[in-house]
Amino acid sequence: MNVLNSFRYIYIILVLLYPNHVLAQSSEAAAEVRELMGSRDLQIKELLGTEGTNNSTIQRDKLKDIVNGIIDFNQMAKTALEVTYDTISVEERIEFVQLFSSIIRDQSLANLDIYRATVSYERIEGTNDSVYVETLTEWDNIRTPVHYILSRNSGEWRIEDMSIDDIFTAESYNRQFQRIIRSRGFDYLMSTLRKRAGRNS
Repeated sequence: MNVLNSFRYIYIILVLLYPNHVLAQSSEAAAEVRELMGSRDLQIKELLGTEGTNNSTIQRDKLKDIVNGIIDFNQMAKTALEVTYDTISVEERIEFVQLFSSIIRDQSLANLDIYRATVSYERIEGTNDSVYVETLTEWDNIRTPVHYILSRNSGEWRIEDMSIDDIFTAESYNRQFQRIIRSRGFDYLMSTLRKRAGRNS
């Protein structure tokens, strides 16, 4: 069962058990998330400028902060490492999250034109604490589905995973990392991440 089907299964069970409560809360949550995502998209587009704009280093750093500011890198790290996350030390977890988030943040600006795409919100569903967002982006006559899983943490919504063309970021890294851990071990994975993060700095 993939992420979307698992999410919908849980949502349907909750609706069947507590229909009025869940539907009322999910409507409020959907409105909050829609406003949050729309505001984020507007900030990105305003800072990015039109196609061909040569963004300065300061602007790119600001863009990186806006794009990644609502991502829960700790949760993404847990998904990527799976059971290994609970077996490593606190210091190793901290370093892993730092390296992992650094790599994702750098990759987020690899193609700035994707942030110029028009975004339509196709579906937002979930509960008061967890929401699945389906959007459809269009740029240069190419339509691409982009989906998000968000959870409310300490009163604030955070992205726990996201997909482009049905490929989820944390799940994709999970497959890569688990292969490396099984064949070479966690220390080797950390070594490769340090090198990769170092090349991007």
